[in-house]
Amino acid sequence: MDHVQRLASKNAVVIFTKSSCCMCHVVKRLFYDLGVNAAIYELDKDPWEREMEWALSRLLGNPSVPAVFIGGKFVGTTENVNTLHIQGTLVPMLKAAGALWL
Repeated sequence: MDHVQRLASKNAVVIFTKSSCCMCHVVKRLFYDLGVNAAIYELDKDPWEREMEWALSRLLGNPSVPAVFIGGKFVGTTENVNTLHIQGTLVPMLKAAGALWL
């Protein structure tokens, strides 16, 4: 669990995903289109996949991906991130975390 927390706080934006997940692709594309250089951890390509999924489920109470962290804090999955973006609060949050400079 400590490993996941360290990874989540290492960069301004961290996304835990699976390469075969279409919703993960949606979230990664949103951040890419916004100009954010997110740290992406593809769980299905990591030798510690099971341990990381377990840690995410323990930390978040939900094993679903994508799991998006901004400024070291869990923001949510696709629905939460899209809601923040539609409400206009995602970009200010990214700026505050140092992920955007414009």
